Formats: sequence, structure tokens, C-alpha cells
Amino acid sequence: MNTKNLSTSSEKIPLRIFNDKEEGSVYIANQIAATIKAKNELGQKTVLGLATGSSPLRIYRELIRIHQEEGLSFKNVVTFNLDEYYQVEPENKESYHYFMYEHFFNHIDINPENVHIPNGMLSPSEIDEFCQEYDRKIAALGNIDIQLLGIGRSGHIGFNEPGATDTTTTRLVKLNKITIDDAAEAFDGEEHVPLRAITMGVKPILNAKKIFMAVWGESKAEILAKAIEGPVGSDVPASYLQKHPDVLCIADAPAASKLSQFQTPWLTNFCTWDSHMKKKAVIWLSHKTNKPMLKLTDNDYKQWGLADLLKTAGSAYNINIEIHNQIQQTITGWPGGKPNTDDKVRPERSNPYPKRSIVFSPHPDDDVISMGGTLIRLVDQGHDVHVAYQTSGNIAVFDDDARRFTDFLLGFSEKFNIAEAEIQSLHQEIVDTIKNAERESNSSENVLKIKGLIRRGEASAACRFCGVKDENAHFLEMPFYETGHVAKKELSDADIDIIVNLLKEIKPHQIFAAGDLHDPHGTHAVCLNAIFKAIDRLKSEEWMKDCYVWLYRGAWHEWNIEDIEMAVPISPEELMKKRKAIFKHQSQKDSPVFPGKDKREFWQRAEDRNRNTAKLYDKLGLTEYEAIEAFKRYKF
Repeated sequence: MNTKNLSTSSEKIPLRIFNDKEEGSVYIANQIAATIKAKNELGQKTVLGLATGSSPLRIYRELIRIHQEEGLSFKNVVTFNLDEYYQVEPENKESYHYFMYEHFFNHIDINPENVHIPNGMLSPSEIDEFCQEYDRKIAALGNIDIQLLGIGRSGHIGFNEPGATDTTTTRLVKLNKITIDDAAEAFDGEEHVPLRAITMGVKPILNAKKIFMAVWGESKAEILAKAIEGPVGSDVPASYLQKHPDVLCIADAPAASKLSQFQTPWLTNFCTWDSHMKKKAVIWLSHKTNKPMLKLTDNDYKQWGLADLLKTAGSAYNINIEIHNQIQQTITGWPGGKPNTDDKVRPERSNPYPKRSIVFSPHPDDDVISMGGTLIRLVDQGHDVHVAYQTSGNIAVFDDDARRFTDFLLGFSEKFNIAEAEIQSLHQEIVDTIKNAERESNSSENVLKIKGLIRRGEASAACRFCGVKDENAHFLEMPFYETGHVAKKELSDADIDIIVNLLKEIKPHQIFAAGDLHDPHGTHAVCLNAIFKAIDRLKSEEWMKDCYVWLYRGAWHEWNIEDIEMAVPISPEELMKKRKAIFKHQSQKDSPVFPGKDKREFWQRAEDRNRNTAKLYDKLGLTEYEAIEAFKRYKF
């Protein structure tokens, strides 16, 4: 796949955009490996500044591969990690010390004495001297050759939170609320996240000879735009990188999506006015002028920097009608296609009817949260609807729910005179495990089984409520998910085979999949990748050639209007039915284990999102609806 090497006058940090984080990570790893190899040949040390978290994981895996398969030696490499949580023991799985050895150091030939990671277990009286010595060691080696960075949603680099200046050195810091929220899932709740950390300062970071900042995913798009297009200052510490003479930001397309060159390219550069770009610009102009599309004038286009677009169409009238019709044609009350009609301007085909439709749901509730109204509509309109739950969702259940269901099991056995010995033994095991656990008991296989059954039962109830046949609910329990932790295994052939086999069995005319990459712990992205890989294997099958793939978004985000290719209106009654389907997932009601940054309940987020989409269509001058669920077609 090709990369995009783009820049505009708005970007103050050199930027290279890759199609995905896999390609970007391999690129960075190869640059680091080349530096190490060149210095090894000269008999010189390579000093690396290393980061933790999800951003560098793929980079470390590629460096491990280069070491194991190509013989790259790390014996002459010295490393300095950016940070460590304070008062978190090195053996703790949430510590960055554990992270680095688990994901990197244990797999290469680095000398242990060359590894430097801040000590999070220091007493308060020891911190200042340790931090000063950390900086002295870096300086004594001639500073860092290559510094690897990510960026936090607060704009931090390392743990240099907003307020940090470019003169800060290694020190103990308090963590920002956003940073604590982002770490909550790894620590099984916000209350367990350390409040402080020891971090390398901005000054030693900027002293590095070369810096790579890796930024992946839509959740980082807004802060990346601020860091590389906004002013330099302590509000966004990553913006200090604008002052560095040799820095390169490596981003994937979703992370770069908020940059001016993608948001409003007509304001900074020449545009290729294809259908999508025209639609994007007219929607933007309608929003800026607060006018419906059909009321936009020639003067509006000229005043807001769209004279080039106006020239291609001849008049505002022409372009307004063209884009209005395009968006109008995305709206359909027949997500499976309306039988016996002319479907030339409809998003879905009228034939065949009925269709076999399969809704892939990463977790056991994404189907009803994200597209419950459409799911109900498909069933009501006579289609053969299947729902495939890709993961068990077992870690997202509280211990108390597992205990409650285990109590029920014991009471059930007593009430119906079922042999009790094994049930009593299991009940006692679960009680003891939960009682002795410091946090949620997801390290226990039996606890996880019970939690998985809870989620399966809720999903089955929601399917029945929506009218899906019992035999059409498929629980795939993809292996990558089954770790008992937020951190998951790599996607494997075993995962993809499960998807392939199900698709071959059903031979669907429609596939609905979660395209919501804002999911904070990445499960949606892995599940979508598995579907894409399965589709790639099957695309030559005759039945697959007539299969449409529709991507929905979930509780975290919605498609931009210009990206929507099918908009399904939801009536007030259907919206209420969707809410009741979501309510079937009782373990996720009120306050779920993983609520994300949005404190609203899932049903509230879903309804607000659907209503907001309808309002946006209304403001553009289209029909006013109660709510709309939106989809984008994936063309393979």
C-alpha cells in the first residue's frame, strides 16, 4: 500500500501519512534499525528514547522480527524510557517496566545494564536526585539519538501534561484528568489509576537528535491537529516539537483526518473536485452560513473561498441541486432494499428479496446500540437476519453480577433438587475468588465463563426482542479476545477462520460491520480487520460478488454527513423499541465496567447520536426525521 507524503502551509511539523498503523510502524522500525546497524558497524552506541502504551507496540514487534530474522543486534544499544507510574511496582502488569520487558526487552539481546526506566518506587526524598541523575546519564552519552513518542489526548508527550514548559527536566508530575480517564480501563477503573508519574521532561526530549512521533487512530485526530497546526505553548506540550530541527510525525489516515488538508483543503491548496469533495465542501458551506443547501448563493461560495468549486458547476443553483439530490438519495426506509421498485438511485438493491443479512457485533451489545433501529426494520421487512457476536465481552461484567448469577445457580439447584455437590463447590470457588480479589476477578477462568454467559444471555434476549430467530444468533468467541485483560492477543488465522466459516455457511447478501474505530480499547478495529481479511479470502466466491458490506458506527462516534451512503430514518416508536433492546443488556446498564470518556449511558449516547444526525440532515434542507442511523459502504 502506498503512503501519502503530504504537507500544507498549515502544518508546522513535518508529517508523513500512512494508510494504516501497520505500515507506519514498520517504517519507523526500519529507520531505527538502520541507525542501529550503521552505528554498530562504526562500533558506536545507539541511544534510544522509548515510549510505552499502544502507539509503539507494532514498532517493537517489527524491531523484534528484524532482530530474530535479520540478525540486528541490540548489544550496543542504550535505552531511556520516557516515564513510569509512581508507586507502581515493576512486577505490576500495569507498570511500564513490565510493559517494556514483556513487549520488547525479553525478545532482543540488549544488555540489562543498558536499560534505563524511571523508578516508580522511590521515596519522596529520593526523587529529585534520581531525576537529575537520569538527565545526567542521557547528557553524558551525547543525548538521545532517536526519541520515540506518542501523544496523549491531553497533548502530553511523555507525561508532560498541559502546563509543562520546554525547560522542564525529568521530575515527578501529577497526571491530567484526561490521562487518568484513558488509563482507567487498564487499571480496572479510574480509582486504581496512579495520580502521579515520573517523566522525562520536555527539555531532554527536545535535546534528542531525531524524534519520531507515532499517532494512530481517530481518537488522536483532534489533538494531533492542535499539536502540528496550532500555536506553540504549554497548553499542548506536543506543540513544542515544532521547534525541533529533525522531527517527523508519522500518522495513519484516521489520525490525520482533522488536519486542514483533509478538513478544508480548499482553504489551503488546490482541490480535485470529485463527487465526495464537492459534497464535503457544500455541507461545510451550508454549516458556515447556517443556510439549507438550496439557499446557498454564488456570493456565499465566493465569500467563503469556494470560487473554484463554483466555477466547475457554473452556478450555485447547479451545484446546490446536484449535492442536495446526492444526499437525498442516501435516505431509505428499506435498508434491505425495497422489492419491486426501481433501485437506480437507492443505496440498496431491490433484489433479491428477501435477503440474508448478517450483522457483526464486536461486543454483545454493539448491534442494538449502533444499528438497533435498522436491525428491527430488516426483521420487520421480512429479511433473514443473523447476528454474529464476535467476542464474549466477558471482562465488561462486574464481579457482583457474576456472584449474583452464581447465587441464582445454587438456589436453582436447591429448588429443583438437582445434584448439588459440584454446584456448591463451584459456588464457593467463585465466592472466594471474588472476595479475595483486589479488583475485578478476570484472572479466574470460571469467573470469566460466568460473565461470558451473562452477556450471551443478554444478547439472546435482545435478539428475541428484535425478532431475530434463536438459531440466527451466533456467538463466535474469537480467541484473540480471551485474555481476561484489556490487552488482547494478536489477530490470528484462527480468528479469521471463524468469520470465513460463518460467511460460507450463511452466504449473505448483506454484511453489516462496526466501522467505529473510536472504540477506546481497540476491539472494534481488530474485529473489523478480521472481517476484512475474511472478505478478502472469499471475494472470488460467486455469492460474494453480489454481497454489499455496510459499516455502522457505535456509541463513540458517527460518520460525517459526506461519508454517509445509506441513512435509515428511525421513527419515535422505533427509537423507543431500540432503547428497550439496549435495556436487555442489563450488565451494561447504568454504569458499565468500561464506560469510556462519555459518562452517558449507552442508550442515551445512541439516541443523541441518531437524533443529531437527523438534525444535520434537517439543517441541510432535507426531510426532518426523529432520528437516523447511518452507514457507509465498504467496497472490496
